[in-house]
Amino acid sequence: MSDSVTRLLANLRGGDDAALPGLIAGVQDELRALAARHLARERPDHTLQPTALVNEAYLRLIDQRDQNWEARSHFLAIASTAMRRVLMEHARSRVAQKRGGGAQRVTLFEVPSALDERPENLLALDDALEQFAAIDPKNARIVELRWFGGLEVAEIAALLEVSTRTVERGWRAAAAWLRERLAED
Repeated sequence: MSDSVTRLLANLRGGDDAALPGLIAGVQDELRALAARHLARERPDHTLQPTALVNEAYLRLIDQRDQNWEARSHFLAIASTAMRRVLMEHARSRVAQKRGGGAQRVTLFEVPSALDERPENLLALDDALEQFAAIDPKNARIVELRWFGGLEVAEIAALLEVSTRTVERGWRAAAAWLRERLAED
């Protein structure tokens, strides 16, 4: 399986757009597990199911033909980012439908339980992360991969080609900045 995924990634890099459906099929179980991890942080009555989230992410991935996916973990990280964006748009839509839909800021440590209850809190975290990315894109990527993507420190280190210690330091720095930013409001 790993060899076929590697071959499909090489075909995509070579310009074979027809390889993407095969790639998706080759990592379908991993994508569903990734989607389930994303949705586990959402409210219990969320309208998206893991398969629907994978499908929405797929639609975004087919538009990224210029991506140079190097390995399975890199592809899964990009897919995770696409899933995160789908969930952010879904949350924004839900907030927009509510009366008085202003986002409420929460601390990073409140996020897991707060996200279950209110999509506005997920949006607050996403907004803070976008602000942080403008200041420190590398550490913002670490947060995105770890929090939203569910990747382990070692996986992130391999993907970003840095040491695990660098990832741990980046995670702590980002968490401190995000906690401060979320506490301001």
